Amino acid sequence: MKKNLFLLFVLLSAAVGVRAEKVTIAAKNIAIVLDVENGRQPQYLYFGTRLSAADEAALQLPQGGRMDAYPAYGLNTPAEAALAMRHADGNLSTALVATGVSRQGNVTTIHLEDPVYATQVDLKYKAYADVDMIEMWTEITNREKSAVTLTQFASAMLPIRRGNVWLSHLYGSWANEGRLAEEELLPGQKIIKNKDGVRNSHTDHAEVMFSLDGKGRENAGDVIGAALCYSGNYKLKVETDDTDYHYFFAGINEENSEYHLKRGETFRTPVLALTFSREGLSGASRNFHKWGRTYQLAHGNKPRKILLNSWEGVYFDINEAGMDQMMADIAGMGGELFVMDDGWFGEKYPRKNDHTSLGDWQVDRQKLPHGIEGLIADAGKHGISFGIWIEPEMTNRISELYEKHPDWIIKAPRRDAVQGRGGTQLVLDLSNPKVQDFAFGIVDGLMTRYPGIDYIKWDANMAVMNHGSQYLPMQDQSHLYIAYHEGFRKLCDRIRSKYPDLTIQACASGGGRANWGVLPWFDEFWVSDNTDALQRVYMQWGTSYFFPAIAMASHISAVPNHTVFRTTSLKYRIDVAMSGRLGMEIQPKNMTDAEKALCRQAITEYKQIRPVVQFGNIYRLQSPYDRQGVASLMYVDDARSKAVFYWWKTDNFANQHLPRIKMAGLQANRNYRVHELNRIDNKPLDFERKSFSGAYLMEHGLEIPYTHSVDHAERNEWSSRVLFLEAQ
Repeated sequence: MKKNLFLLFVLLSAAVGVRAEKVTIAAKNIAIVLDVENGRQPQYLYFGTRLSAADEAALQLPQGGRMDAYPAYGLNTPAEAALAMRHADGNLSTALVATGVSRQGNVTTIHLEDPVYATQVDLKYKAYADVDMIEMWTEITNREKSAVTLTQFASAMLPIRRGNVWLSHLYGSWANEGRLAEEELLPGQKIIKNKDGVRNSHTDHAEVMFSLDGKGRENAGDVIGAALCYSGNYKLKVETDDTDYHYFFAGINEENSEYHLKRGETFRTPVLALTFSREGLSGASRNFHKWGRTYQLAHGNKPRKILLNSWEGVYFDINEAGMDQMMADIAGMGGELFVMDDGWFGEKYPRKNDHTSLGDWQVDRQKLPHGIEGLIADAGKHGISFGIWIEPEMTNRISELYEKHPDWIIKAPRRDAVQGRGGTQLVLDLSNPKVQDFAFGIVDGLMTRYPGIDYIKWDANMAVMNHGSQYLPMQDQSHLYIAYHEGFRKLCDRIRSKYPDLTIQACASGGGRANWGVLPWFDEFWVSDNTDALQRVYMQWGTSYFFPAIAMASHISAVPNHTVFRTTSLKYRIDVAMSGRLGMEIQPKNMTDAEKALCRQAITEYKQIRPVVQFGNIYRLQSPYDRQGVASLMYVDDARSKAVFYWWKTDNFANQHLPRIKMAGLQANRNYRVHELNRIDNKPLDFERKSFSGAYLMEHGLEIPYTHSVDHAERNEWSSRVLFLEAQ
């Protein structure tokens, strides 16, 4: 009798254990709700704004689609899967069911197991109480008797209800990064992927937005934003089949990257950051920006310095006197930092062009007799900080490093290495711990010998062109891409552990490393090698969808532009550069006194608005992609007491008719005084120093003159305005 009662107790306990539980992952204003029942795959119930307790209790499983939180391949093979693997015995099928839920701090874990195989999968959800972002990732652990092979390993999957859903994403190329594409999601597959191996944001980006109620609008409408935080190859996939849902998968690109997971080893996928906004595309951007500045970007709460970079001013023609002259000039214009770019190093093979010397990080004393210490002293003399360019992940065939360590480069077994930039560039294999040590030593050596260095520009000018590691065993050659970026992570962690206060820019042939998976170690990124102001309007517009102004290096450069050879006015170049992290990319000695005076004025005024631009909330107002002849956006501080409004004409015709731009983000019942920055007109604007209510500015807007009121000899086709608004 007692035995029967005990058995009944066990059965009742098991029944209680499998009862479905609503698991809510709640950030500041958004939430994901899942239905978790032990012995079954967790199911998505909801993603959107936070629900009341009553609404959450009433949630039912959505119909007309597959709601599996992390579908595995093998028992419903026609459907797309997040996880696919070959078990130790060769079985290609996997089933994942819930075994429990645990919480630690702001991280919720849903534990899954295969009922037949010793495969454990943890679905991780991290929610923030002060920003609207939920991070998702997956940890896969092999408990089988021997290695298993992972052939597909997404970070997460999200079902999105069909109904006129539009996708916004970024595309481009070198010198044309961050271009915006908008398209309706149609039946079939939409795949966005990267296979560069080193950089990952030239041709596509690992971030997307889904507008749920038609073509995206900037400041209205429901929008889901997603960003895969990873420095390496990725794949984003939207599957639209015969159900009522789109299925969004995001993770490491598995192509040529099957992973052999050893017994007891855990594979952790990159984070997928998810947000939701009912305030349109700009609302989703504001969520990304606030989360990014607070939790991702290195020194995201620290104002960025205004700098002069030497590259477009002198290219490889580095010399001591020239550097001192450029430092004096930027200091005289009010700048705060000088960065010496490529061309300062190499003993046996002096760096005179891009054919030689990468890896030989010794000062070229022919160019710099007093070394880096002399330049730092010169910077101090001028009252500014000093920065330097390096490319730690690369070498050249013509270098002392390659002569000593040809086994450190990435190359296909039994084949000659494919060479890149300059016909000699090669990628160092960061999967190799010795290479990681060497790259760390580059930064550590510079900072130890020259602790006065304030800023490092970290470049990466080559893709992985040939698949092969001389370090990894032959049976694990498919690990190359993943192992490279695991090495990159370890390297950056070491640098930041020892040099937490150092400012580091991620430059990768321009904007090749604009990704939230890189920025925890870097303070900013170089948007593009193309500094043409007009093309920058388009590139920085797209880039702003996911990244804040504080992270976007935007420089005033010479004309004709060195990439597209367009001649734009200096004011236009200033007004575009001031919408990001302001800097200069020019030889000041070639500027006239009047041009220097205008830049000095602009730098002074940028310092006034720097807190609003670098820490404010973005409102994009008129897209250049709408082809209306004008682009406009603004930044508003959290208190809604200060704002900066940008207006750029993007084409010029006689009898032109441009839309009047309505502002956004202001407080309707407050009055704002308007002041134009970077003014070149002979007379003030009609509304200069006048005050208007926030309601008027948002419902009506100001009439912006199409041209500048300047002397006839100074007229040109370029027109732009920057307005500073202060609440009264």
